[in-house]
Amino acid sequence: MRSNVTMRDIAERLNVSSVTVSKALNDKDGVSEELKEKIKKLAEEMGYRFNTVAKSMKEGLSYNIGVIIPERFTGEAQSFYLKFYQHISTVLEKYSYYGIIQLLSTKDEENLILPKIYYENKVDGFIILGQVNSSYIELLRNVDIPKIFLDFYTDQSDIDSIVTDNFYGVYELTNYLIKNGHKDIAYVGNIHSTSSIQDRFLGYYKSLLEHRIPLRQEFIINDRDEEGKFIDIDLPSNLPSAFVCNCDQVGYLLINKLRKLGYNVPEDCSVVGFDNDIYATITDPQLTTVEVDIEEMAKVAVKFVIEKIKNKNKTYGRVLIKGNIIFRDSVKEIKTR
Repeated sequence: MRSNVTMRDIAERLNVSSVTVSKALNDKDGVSEELKEKIKKLAEEMGYRFNTVAKSMKEGLSYNIGVIIPERFTGEAQSFYLKFYQHISTVLEKYSYYGIIQLLSTKDEENLILPKIYYENKVDGFIILGQVNSSYIELLRNVDIPKIFLDFYTDQSDIDSIVTDNFYGVYELTNYLIKNGHKDIAYVGNIHSTSSIQDRFLGYYKSLLEHRIPLRQEFIINDRDEEGKFIDIDLPSNLPSAFVCNCDQVGYLLINKLRKLGYNVPEDCSVVGFDNDIYATITDPQLTTVEVDIEEMAKVAVKFVIEKIKNKNKTYGRVLIKGNIIFRDSVKEIKTR
């Protein structure tokens, strides 16, 4: 493979002009999407590499995107957002961009301190991955840099955000439990913690309403404190027949607690989760859950932030990406007379 492949080499292979190749590789107008993809694919196959330094000097761009993740979402046991970041980095490379991961400490979040990469002009935009507090959201909102909120949203309509369809996913999960004969169904999650957990709770509640099942306060079970740290799950005195957990990690922790108390899943009670991350498969039995389409969410987030870099007036609002239920062995059908 040649290391000095030029735009002209690519143009000759496709019988197009070098200008067309340049426009395609730089995502400029004037080239159809089909041809752009064809040119980009061939460029990758031929080993073409952008001269990023020259482009940066010419266009005044860094060709870096800062990916801000609150540190509470990146502990040793929490791999979901790091997996998200990997997908974002892969998609960014297709646009000749690089991702700079920036862990936001609790201290910096509370003191409203922006990452150094912003003040040093090392990034052209931000993807904020995971919910930050309301004061920090307001700080970001007033920063003049293209930004996308990923996996959470706020009541500010002028901030663009991409989220999985939390509401519908848990609505369908709860419907599935009810179809399997369950009526005493608990929800496990701090409904004041994040927009995602709250939307999942509302999906659960809508399913109960539609099936005329009363919402029982003792069946709304907290799983974490106000800082997002997991706490011991306090089970109700009357054990429900099923638990809807706001994420797979909580489902994993719950099943382990139930086992220590002498209960078996799904024989004694059923458990479902959300995310379809590693916890869904290391749990015994493996969890029925909603699979978040991380790949599609990452693709849309990168596309949006780069479009906003090109046109700072571009807006998208709130975009929902549908997930899919993965059926496994953690749900038992209850036979009714």
